[in-house]
Amino acid sequence: MLLMGQKTLHKIPNSDPVSGGPLYISELTGEESGIQIRGKFEVPVYAKLDKEQGQFLETFLRCRGMISCVEKELGISYPTVRARLDSLLETLELAPAKEDAPKKDKSVEKRRKILDQLERGEITADEAKAKLRGVQSV
Repeated sequence: MLLMGQKTLHKIPNSDPVSGGPLYISELTGEESGIQIRGKFEVPVYAKLDKEQGQFLETFLRCRGMISCVEKELGISYPTVRARLDSLLETLELAPAKEDAPKKDKSVEKRRKILDQLERGEITADEAKAKLRGVQSV
């Protein structure tokens, strides 16, 4: 909710509360001039985000897209950051960009997978250590 002058502005609803169908904006009003513009205006795509997604996007942008910074700022794990990014992409109906750049060093990807397994509880800390040593010696 935003305050504009003395009036409270509410967040734009994502869908018609009665039918569940899409909505459009039919009127815009200028507070200072009193002008009113009527028509059919599309709802901004970012209005589809819920409060948590909006806050996550703000943090992601303030961190300039650096996942490690987002992890620290929000106190969440790498897999959780990725899951929230995927959720944002899905809500905004965006597909992840294809990387044309050369692939990362394979050992970095392998280490990340091992750490993800450890975090999910699929392997023990000792198993993760042994696997990480194996990746380093490759």
